[in-house]
Amino acid sequence: MNRRSFLLAQAAGLFAANGKLPPTRPITRGPKFHWFGYYDKLQFDPTSRYVLGMEVNFEHRSPTPQDRIRIGMVDLHDGDRWIDLGSSGAWCWQQGCMLQWLPGSGSEVIYNDRDGESLVSRILNVRTGKQRFLPGPIYCVSPDATWALAPDFPRLAHQRPGYGYAFPDPYKDVAAPKESGIWRMNLVTGKRELILTLAQVSKIPYKLGDWGEGSVHRFNHLLYSPGGKRFIFLHRRSGGTNKEAGATRMFTANADGNKLHVLDPFGNTSHFIWQRDTHVMAWARHPSHGDKFYLYEDLTDNVAVVAPDVMVLNGHNTYLPGWRWILNDTYPDKDRLQHPYLYDTARGVRHPIAHFLSPKEYMGEWRCDTHPRSSPDGKLVCVDSPHAGGRQMHLIDIGDMIKV
Repeated sequence: MNRRSFLLAQAAGLFAANGKLPPTRPITRGPKFHWFGYYDKLQFDPTSRYVLGMEVNFEHRSPTPQDRIRIGMVDLHDGDRWIDLGSSGAWCWQQGCMLQWLPGSGSEVIYNDRDGESLVSRILNVRTGKQRFLPGPIYCVSPDATWALAPDFPRLAHQRPGYGYAFPDPYKDVAAPKESGIWRMNLVTGKRELILTLAQVSKIPYKLGDWGEGSVHRFNHLLYSPGGKRFIFLHRRSGGTNKEAGATRMFTANADGNKLHVLDPFGNTSHFIWQRDTHVMAWARHPSHGDKFYLYEDLTDNVAVVAPDVMVLNGHNTYLPGWRWILNDTYPDKDRLQHPYLYDTARGVRHPIAHFLSPKEYMGEWRCDTHPRSSPDGKLVCVDSPHAGGRQMHLIDIGDMIKV
């Protein structure tokens, strides 16, 4: 077997370090392309039967205002049948249209869309087809499905292609506008308010000194705590003359934007997830161990390194139900392989669950990270991967692994 064949065999799940990988199957197929996007959204319904996804007929270019994607769900109990639900004109390659189940609901989903020149969101009942329209977009939804938070997606499109939508940013020439920031919207009434501004947060003193002249600021990656009382967000900047400052600060705040706390002040926070309501696990840089995963205690300066000799690479990290197992992945290695895995916090052991080949065409804005997402019962993992010829969704059955 030559090296190319070996890599393809790895990508198909034929080899693992322990000789065995859990069962994996594609749940979407061509000729169109399918994916879900980010790792911290509710992709599975509460029964773990229906899996949300998005469908598009092209790859390897930026979306335009004219490009609409289809949204749908896969019925895992009916031959992985694709059920079309509608379409969206507000989407990006990394996070789609923020399609997700409303917490606690087995019938309603929410997603972003375009209404002429405006960004809106829709709540859709997948059983009846009934829809409600809301006057702004969403990023994350509170656990009681009453509130949603969102950054300014047009600014993200300008500052970080792949994460925003194809809309003009009216403040693109302003470093830290007071009119742009984090918006909170009531999902019942539609009332919307700006609760944190870029002007406000950019003025909060930075631990490593000033950002430097020429810094342009943005917010991204918002997530409610499991109890919904607080949320986390990243304050990021581009440019600037202080090269030692890094590019990112991690903040937490009350649900209304008050009681701000700089959780990671050292300038290099990446992916994160809440661990209960009191802690956040994040890939970051800390003076104690450098670039590692850390567990931060909210509203304090307490921090502890996580699996420093095992979880050694940045990835998209979540917890399975019960908090024992960490689900994570890696970016493509030197052979362009991505490695979703489980880490057992009780035994300190890492278990591979797949090895997927990411062709070299999948880079930059239109890369396809696996972004592993677990079902509510913790027995299934869904990933996005282009290893079989274009991005599709694949299901990994980890039920036997987590019985250990």
